[in-house]
Amino acid sequence: MCLCHADGRLDASHNIVGNDIMPNENNTSYPAGQWLALAGFIALCLAVAGIAGWATSQSVSTWYLTLNRPPWTPPNWLFAPVWTVLYIMMAVSAWRIWLVGNGFTGEAQAPLVLFLVQLSLNFAWSFAFFAAQSTTLGLVVIIALWLSIATTIRAFRLIDHLAAWLLTPYLVWVSYATALNFAIWTLN
Repeated sequence: MCLCHADGRLDASHNIVGNDIMPNENNTSYPAGQWLALAGFIALCLAVAGIAGWATSQSVSTWYLTLNRPPWTPPNWLFAPVWTVLYIMMAVSAWRIWLVGNGFTGEAQAPLVLFLVQLSLNFAWSFAFFAAQSTTLGLVVIIALWLSIATTIRAFRLIDHLAAWLLTPYLVWVSYATALNFAIWTLN
């Protein structure tokens, strides 16, 4: 569901604020379809999180504990809450691009494809590092993931600055995870 008329005019119940489309003071909510889209993005990101978490759990209490790790490795309990917050932020970010960029057929199409590519690489990393128990394969995938996230942020920024900013903590965390993966790779 688009907030624009067929001729490209913005629905009168919404305002453009910078690069953002927001409900105006007379309409404080988005149409129901917009919330369903948000729910879909959240479901997608949390499904990736759940399956990747399962792949991780298969080795985190066995193989991972046998690896030499740097002293700045965070405790295992920290990963789940951090990733949960990041996945929700990713979902909201993608939803905002979908909303502002006219769904999957408008200007949001290419940035959303980039989003799905990075989400796929995110998914693949857990299988590469933990399920395959390969620090080398994990390092290759996480470098590709980092580049993909940076590219996605750049594409999102052209449509919606807030959506791009919502991905920034994710890039920071993956930067840290990349350094950690590299350190583990060099130590083992």
